[in-house]
Formats: sequence, C-alpha cells, structure tokens
Amino acid sequence: MKAVRFHDYGDPDVLGYEDVAQPVPGPGQVRVHVAATSFNPIDASVRAGNMRGPMPVALPHTPGRDVAGTVDALGEGVDGPRVGDAVVGFLPMVDDGAAAEYIVTPAELLAPAPRSIPLADAAALPLVGLTAWQALFDHGKLTAGQRVLISGAGGAVGGYAVQLAKSAGAVVIATAGPGSGERVRAHGADEVIDHTTTEVTAAVTEPVDVVLNLAPVDPARLASFATLVRPGGVVVNTTVWMPAPADEERGVRGVDLFVRSDAAQLSRLVALVDSGELRVDVAQRVPLAELPAVHTRAAEGTLPGKVVVLPPSA
Repeated sequence: MKAVRFHDYGDPDVLGYEDVAQPVPGPGQVRVHVAATSFNPIDASVRAGNMRGPMPVALPHTPGRDVAGTVDALGEGVDGPRVGDAVVGFLPMVDDGAAAEYIVTPAELLAPAPRSIPLADAAALPLVGLTAWQALFDHGKLTAGQRVLISGAGGAVGGYAVQLAKSAGAVVIATAGPGSGERVRAHGADEVIDHTTTEVTAAVTEPVDVVLNLAPVDPARLASFATLVRPGGVVVNTTVWMPAPADEERGVRGVDLFVRSDAAQLSRLVALVDSGELRVDVAQRVPLAELPAVHTRAAEGTLPGKVVVLPPSA
C-alpha cells in the first residue's frame, strides 16, 4: 500500500510517498480502509521535531491524526465496529497516522461516520471538532446565556467553536481577519472584531464568561484576555507554548488545552452534523501524494483552509 512517511525530522521535503506493508490488526484493534485524512498544524510540528518532548514518535512515522474510512478487518476481541462500518476517529498523537491507504487503530477510538456528508469530508471533523468541544464545554463549562470571546475564530477550530457555542445558546464574540470575517458571521457569531484594525480589549465592552484563544497572539495580548473575563470565569488557550493567563484574585482560571481522543464526544459531534446543526467546511481535497506540498504551503501560510487528503484507493 501507499503511505506518506518521514524517516527523520526536518522540513517538508523529509516527507516521502512510499510503498509500505499493509498493517494487520492486533487484539482490540481494527483495520480501516482510509477514505481520507486531513492536515492539521500539529502534523507539521511533529514532522519538524518541535514536539519530540511531549509527543515522541517512532521513526519512520506516518502523519495524519484524523481518519475517515471503512472498517475492513477486526483484531481479536473487538466488540463494536463491524467490517463494512463507515467510521471516523482521532488517532493517538504518537502512533502512526492515516496518511496511508490502510491503518490499524484501537476500536474504542472510532465513532460512526456522519451519513449526511461524503465520507472523505468527515476527516475534517475529529481533531478540530474535539478541540472546540473540549475547550468550550469540558474546560470552559459554557452554558446558555453566557458570553464567550473566541480569538482566532477564522480558523478550522474556530469555525466549529463558533457554531457549537451558538448552538449551546451562548452570545458569541469572535475575532477574525478581513479574509474570514464573513465566514465567521455565517457560522453564527453575534459580533465579529477585525483584530487587524481594532484592539480587542477596547472592543469588548462587557465582561465575558469564557475566552477561547486559538490564535498565536503576542504574549501581551494573551495576558490581556484575563482582564475581559468576569470573576470566576476562564481563559482556555490552545497555543500551549504560551501559558494561559489567570487572575487568582478574581478567581479567573487559565487552562492550557491538550485535546484528547474521545469517541463519545465525537459521536455527539457527528449527530450535530447529521441534524444540520454543525457544518463541516472543507476548503480543498488533494491526493495523498501531494501531502508534502500541503506541508510546504502551510509553512508559507498559503493554505486556503481545511485540507482533506485522499489516498489513491479512496
């Protein structure tokens, strides 16, 4: 089968499109015939060697944390997925990923795929959807009637975060650049602040209950977000190289989010997709052989949005 792998850390040119042996599922695992994976920034960080401390991988390594596909073989003791089931999943950070024609993965990590969208497009959901869900509800404890500020709402996680927060009945204030403001409004944001022309702390005139930071803002701006939060609120931060700010005197918590795989939560996201309450946006679909070029474009800042990657047999 074909897979993209890197044998050493480095720039995108370390990625190779190779012939590798088809994996065999072990106990508790299933083999998935991959319909698609997707590109996430964490893939580039792992490939570059920036995550060797918290996320050590065995080399050679296949990237691709998201998977959508069809179960085609079961390991011993699997109770749940059946051969032929369409599934989605968020794969463990240190295991081989889904930039391949077939993968094996623990059965417990998989959820039934959405029925209302193409199976390949479902690969755009797991990692970013779970990040948004866990940030808002596990850590932010967001409830109806609360106010949330989503910094960096124009990205893939931001798109889901705006939709989920609005669906939960929150008032959504979002920051976005001029190229993504209309899309963020279409996702349901009540107010959109153009962070390229407006100082966010000046534009938010009423306290918020939750700040969700998804953008690589400068440290001073990140620290200022705590001043926007009411006493007892929270700042949830996904740019973990900068700690989330807190204000102990006012009881404002700072949480650094490390997304985790959760099939039950992913099933809830899938249900929202199938009910029409959550839209999956795919900007581009590319063949697996072009994944190195996707990494290059990501480094250049020229990706158009969420990119889904299709193996040759998909």
